[in-house]
Amino acid sequence: MRDEETDRAGRPVSRARSGTIGRRFPRSGTEPVTARSPLRLRAVLAGVFLPLFVAGCALFAVWAADAGPGDSPGRGPLIFIAAVCGFLALTALLDLVVVLRRLRRERGTGR
Repeated sequence: MRDEETDRAGRPVSRARSGTIGRRFPRSGTEPVTARSPLRLRAVLAGVFLPLFVAGCALFAVWAADAGPGDSPGRGPLIFIAAVCGFLALTALLDLVVVLRRLRRERGTGR
């Protein structure tokens, strides 16, 4: 199996051709040839929202633990919101890991 970062001749492969077998989707002709994903923007957004979602998860989990039987909002909705915040934090973490790996691969510093 050949290395994903180089072509058959050993030259580095640009991100436009980083699929396992060339491009993942054929070009439709409407997008620019040099179109690139905004990886740095994705890294910034994931880096900003990861701590916010972790803090929200912790806040709603503590609030749900302290909620009494007659409190409004009840314990169920608070647990649901904490779970949603936890899922979004996990999604932001995974996106940050993928983006940083792709940026590192582009710079040629390894995996």
